[in-house]
Amino acid sequence: MSGGGGRRARVLVTKIGLDGHDRGSRIVAAYLRDAGMEVIYTAPWQTIGAVVKLALEEDVDVVGVSSLATDHLLLPRLVAGLREAGIPHVRVVVGGIVPAREERDLLAAGVARVFHPGSSREEIVEGVARLAGEAQRDALEQEAS
Repeated sequence: MSGGGGRRARVLVTKIGLDGHDRGSRIVAAYLRDAGMEVIYTAPWQTIGAVVKLALEEDVDVVGVSSLATDHLLLPRLVAGLREAGIPHVRVVVGGIVPAREERDLLAAGVARVFHPGSSREEIVEGVARLAGEAQRDALEQEAS
């Protein structure tokens, strides 16, 4: 599936921090793969630095993080790390249990989307595809300037 920017959407699906519950992230990775996106999947317990490095090396459009504990609180540091690495166009999404107040904080810090438990396959696939397209367009504009 194209992200809308001309090439197949490339998505890194990962878990940062200490939460090792990865069933949800494996299911979402399969949804995205089955929709035609290129998916890079990591084992749990990744560091922010490792995720930034992999996002850069794999030329991803979107980083999807699964959080069932409080690992989503690390996402502002991930967004900042992507900017510092020179890839500010990469969109960050999180899926899992995120309280409303923390969701507002994450969105204000640059997280593009929060998918809560019960989000449908279609909602996730369409949302990630749209964000991948935005990221691809932003990357082209960044290269041109």
